[in-house]
Parts: sequence; C-alpha cells; structure tokens
Amino acid sequence: MKPSSTWLGSQVTAVLRSSRRNICLLTLTAVLLWTPARGMSDEPDTNSNPVKRQTENVLLVTIDGLRWQEVFGGADESYMDKEFGGVKDIDALKQRFLRDTQHRRCNALMPFFWSTIAKQGRVYGNPEHDSIARVENPHMFSYPGYNEILTGIADPSIDSNDKNPNPHVTVLEWLHQLPGFNNRIRAFCSWDVFPYIINSERSGIPVNAGWQPLAYDGGPTVLKALDHTADQLPHYWENVRYDYFTFRGALACIEYEKPRVLYVAFGETDDWAHAGRYDLYLDAARRTDQYIARLWKTMQKMPEYAGKTSLVLTTDHGRGDTREDWKSHSDEIPGSQAIWIAVMGPETPPGHSESETVTQSQIAASIASLLGHDYHAAVPRSGPPLPQLIRHDR
Repeated sequence: MKPSSTWLGSQVTAVLRSSRRNICLLTLTAVLLWTPARGMSDEPDTNSNPVKRQTENVLLVTIDGLRWQEVFGGADESYMDKEFGGVKDIDALKQRFLRDTQHRRCNALMPFFWSTIAKQGRVYGNPEHDSIARVENPHMFSYPGYNEILTGIADPSIDSNDKNPNPHVTVLEWLHQLPGFNNRIRAFCSWDVFPYIINSERSGIPVNAGWQPLAYDGGPTVLKALDHTADQLPHYWENVRYDYFTFRGALACIEYEKPRVLYVAFGETDDWAHAGRYDLYLDAARRTDQYIARLWKTMQKMPEYAGKTSLVLTTDHGRGDTREDWKSHSDEIPGSQAIWIAVMGPETPPGHSESETVTQSQIAASIASLLGHDYHAAVPRSGPPLPQLIRHDR
C-alpha cells in the first residue's frame, strides 16, 4: 500500500523542523548509501598516474602448454620412442635435439631463448635456481590460465574452454582505456577462443584468431597470399591454426601498424602434446622460438621499438611430469601447476629468479608496470608485479 501525499508532507515538514545535526546525519547517511565503496566494484579504476619508464611498448608472447622440463632441460631422450612419445623417426629426432650436455640440449631446442632472453632478461621458474612459478587457478588448463595471465585474477568460476565472453577486464583492455594506448593494442592468436578471453566486442581490441583471415583493407598484399595458402592446407585442428600464420600476421602488424602492446599467442605445442607426438611437440617449440626471434629482431631495427620495448614470455599451464602424463594437464595430473616466465627489456635486470615463488597472476600487473602504470592498485584482486622486474639503478 502506497503512503498518502498528506502523510509524506507531514514527514517532510517534521524533518525540516528537526535540528541541524539530524539534517547532517541524514545527508551523511544518504551519501554513504549511494556512493559505491572503492574496491567493491568489478570495474577497475583507470585513474593511473604513470611512472616514467624507458619501456614504451610491450610484446607479450605465450606458448601454450610448453613444459618447464623442456625449457630448462631440453629434449628428454626417455620420451623419444613410439609407445610414449609417438615418435615416427627416432634417430632423426635424436639428431635434431639430443646433445651431450643439458646446456647444449637447451640451445638445440630454443636457441634464441638461451642465447638472448635468458642472458639479457630475467627468468622465473627454473628449479635449478630453487625458483618456482605456478598457476593459482585450480583448473590448470587454457581459458582459466589465459584469464589469469591477462587479468591477474585466478577465478575458479572460469572452469571451461567454452566460448564465453570474459567477465573480467584484462590488462590489455585496461591499458586500452588510458591515453596513448587507444587503438594501439593488437592480438594475434592461434586458438579461436581468444576473442572471448580478451572480450574483443566489449574491449574494442582487434583480435585475429583461429583460421580467421589475416588480410584487411589497406594491409600488405602478402597477407592475401598467406590466406590463400591457409585455405589450401588441411586444417588439422578445427579451432587452432598453424602458428606460422599467427606469426606472419603479428609480423605484418608490427611493420605496418606499429602497436604499442602486441599479444601473440602460439598454440601448436599444446596440441601436438595432446596428440602424443613428442617429436612434433619439440619441432613446434623450436619453430616458435624462431618466430619470437624474428619478431624481436624486427622490432629492434625499427625506431618505434628499438631500445624501448619489453618482451614478456610465458605459458598458460604446465603438463604431467611422467612418460604417460606429459601428454595432458589438469587438476588431477601432478605437475600441471608448474610454469615458467621470462622478461627482457630496458627496465629488467638480467638473471635467474633465485629461491622464490611467483605466480601466473603477477603477469598482468608486470605488463602494466613495465609501461609505468599500476594495474595492481587499480585491480587489487590481481597479483602484484613480479619481483626484481624493474631496475633500481636508474
């Protein structure tokens, strides 16, 4: 039953006749009730006071499901068989990747990582240095992992790889709203779920993923030829394109569009591992290392990027650590939580992280921090930036 206008009028009159103190209390109560408390909203605060950094651009690269065992140990001979590794030509595989020392095996698999990134940058998650890098989300597969990387939030409610728009704002979207970054962020991804992970519809960030054509109006003609080639090749995976096309799209983007933040997500390592093909898994890892080298070296020849770009490299999850379990990953497979992270650029001192534990949830804030912005303060649920990420001698 609604109150009458007479009753309302009498109440208003009574309030107006009340003491000044009561009016102040009523006003204060209304303000507290109607003003949202900071930190209670799901929307991140985009008020950012940037710190001056030498880094003006970030290249973020992920290699899906690449184990730390291969990154830090090289190819494992015990997996080079037909039963557990699905290897077609064992002798040829050994010739490509087996060496007499661990150091040489690592260099045979990922030469750019070890000759450049590990020497000039900072590496996290190497057990030989008592360093642990792990995921925090409880699921240990791709969508939850990429959400954790990009938002800094290990959300247990994100529990599938379905094409659901991400409810969280990624660090890419957060940066996209800041001066100097609007329309300067791009993503090229092999897996076709990334437009949903990055929520390209809401964020406005262009995401080229899966078997989506690379060519666009006004773009380089080479992309049309690549699209024609992609159409003629068998699509071994319906929802994951070959990493070469992702690489070439990202390379053209660097050369023609010059984004300030570029995210490149490679996927073949995970898919060949799930197929039980250790030979093709290793080949994919080496090709990806070559792609990263080409992207980085191209940037270092361009005045827009040279000396003012940081590289952030990681993976979305680990894998099992036995001859049987290496093929997969989940909360039921030991070892799936273990990952690795590497950062290289003008802000970051070189070396291996020693005797400490870092998490996947720290990557988003690290990307922003390299660019002089405090994402962790804006999104308190996210992890803080990685330790020893920024030089203190400048």
